[in-house]
Amino acid sequence: MNISDAIIRITNLRLRTYIGFNQDEMEKQQDVIINIKIHYPAEKAYQTDNVEEALNYKVITKQVIHHVEEGRFLLLEKLVADVLDICTQHVWVKYASVTVDKPHALRFADSVSLTLEKYCD
Repeated sequence: MNISDAIIRITNLRLRTYIGFNQDEMEKQQDVIINIKIHYPAEKAYQTDNVEEALNYKVITKQVIHHVEEGRFLLLEKLVADVLDICTQHVWVKYASVTVDKPHALRFADSVSLTLEKYCD
């Protein structure tokens, strides 16, 4: 059977962190919404039905939560890059994309978001 890579999507992970460089942003946590997409070859996982052959998205999510909630970030770019690094640490990951939304960052917009992608060897 020739099946494409598995795509894991972590959708609307809602966390709070210090994000921004204005004084009030540095003193008060803000909401962020994180969306992650990870591609990896899952052939062994679906053939064996063995948990050890699958990419553990719960482990990745816990690492993201810890890093974001314990961190302080001046720029959205840094936050997104850090989360992307966490998502691409496992050798099976072929590609990952991370989007972080910062709700209410602009007066007349629902949110501001930034996306970074990485193709892995």
